[in-house]
Amino acid sequence: MTRVLLLVNNLEHLKIPLTHILSATHDFSDTYLIRIFNDVRFYRAELEHYDKENHSSKIQNTVIIKRYPSDRRHQFSGGKQFLTEIEILTGGVTHPNIVTLLGFCVEDSEMILVVENFSNGFLDDYLINLKGKLVLTWEKRLKICIDVAHGLHYIHSQMEDQKMIINRDICTYNIGLDGNYGAKIVYFGHSVFLPPNQEDEALYLSIIGRPYYIDPEYNNTGKVKRESDVYGFGVVLFQILCGRLANDPIYLKESDTGLAHVARRSFSTGSLGSLEELIDPIIKEEIGENNFVLNRGPNKDSLHMFITIAHQCVAETQHERPTMKVVVIELEKALLFQVSHCSNFIIWIPISKIV
Repeated sequence: MTRVLLLVNNLEHLKIPLTHILSATHDFSDTYLIRIFNDVRFYRAELEHYDKENHSSKIQNTVIIKRYPSDRRHQFSGGKQFLTEIEILTGGVTHPNIVTLLGFCVEDSEMILVVENFSNGFLDDYLINLKGKLVLTWEKRLKICIDVAHGLHYIHSQMEDQKMIINRDICTYNIGLDGNYGAKIVYFGHSVFLPPNQEDEALYLSIIGRPYYIDPEYNNTGKVKRESDVYGFGVVLFQILCGRLANDPIYLKESDTGLAHVARRSFSTGSLGSLEELIDPIIKEEIGENNFVLNRGPNKDSLHMFITIAHQCVAETQHERPTMKVVVIELEKALLFQVSHCSNFIIWIPISKIV
C-alpha cells in the first residue's frame, strides 16, 4: 500500500474524494453494480471529476467505477493490480482503443479507479447471453477486432519513448464497447513494461493468465513476450467468429484446453469447411427482425483471411505467431473484402436490432 500512496501523491489532479463516489453510487448500491469480475466490482454512475484536458475545471458525466478488494474486506489484495493499472494508464498510454483513466480514490481501505464509460458493456456479454443484446453483424465484429488489434499494436510498438507493454490478460472479459460499439482494452492489472530497445526480448515471470487464453509456451516455461498477447487475441478472434466463449462445453468435450485447440485441429485438416462448421450461425445468414436479409453473410475471402490470421495467432509456439502490425493489416483487408462484398447489393434495412 506504501507504493500506491507514493504514486498517487504525484497525481493530485486525479484524486476523487470517497464521499463523492459514495454519493454517486448510493453507498455502492447494487442498483449501480454492472458486474463482479476477479473480485473487482464495476459500477456505472454519474460522477463529477476533473476534465482530463483542463485540470482546473470539473465535469460530470457517466463513468465506470472499479472498486478493488482490499485486505480488510477480502483475502485477496487488489493493491498490486490497482497500482499497476494506475502506473500504466498515467504513464503516457493514450489511444482511442485503450480505456481512459479519469480519476482514482485511495481512502481508508478503499482502492477505486474511475474510467470512461463503455455504455454497451463488455464483449463477453455478447457471447454469454444474447437476451436483450443487439446482434453483432460480421462487419461489426470485424471492426471490434480491428479496434482491439490497434490497441495492442500501440502498446507493443507505437508508444513514445520506446516504451513497450505486454498486457498478459487479453480476453473478451477485458474488452469494453462504447456507445458506437468501438472496442477498448479496459484492464491492465497484470501488465508489464518491456525494457526499451528490447523488442525481441522475453521476460520470465510467474504464470498469470486465464485458462483457455494463456499462451502455451508462457504457461510451460514462464517466458512471456508480446506474442503472448497475440495468442490471447487469437482466442478472442475465434470466439467472435464462433459466437461462444473459449470454455464453452461444446469445446471442452473435445479438448480440456478449449476453443483454441479445437480451432487449430480443424484448421490442420486443410479444409476451410471444417472450421466453417464452427461459425456462429447468426452471422452465416444475417437476418433482420422481419426476416429481411441484411446481406448474404460473411464474404468468403473476408472469412478465409480472418480465419487464417486467427489461426496464426494461436500457434503453439511464440515464434510462429505474427506481430500485431501484421494482424492489423490482415484484419483490415478482411474488412475491405466484406465492405466491398456488401456494397454490391441493394439492401433495404427495416428498423431492427441488428448493429
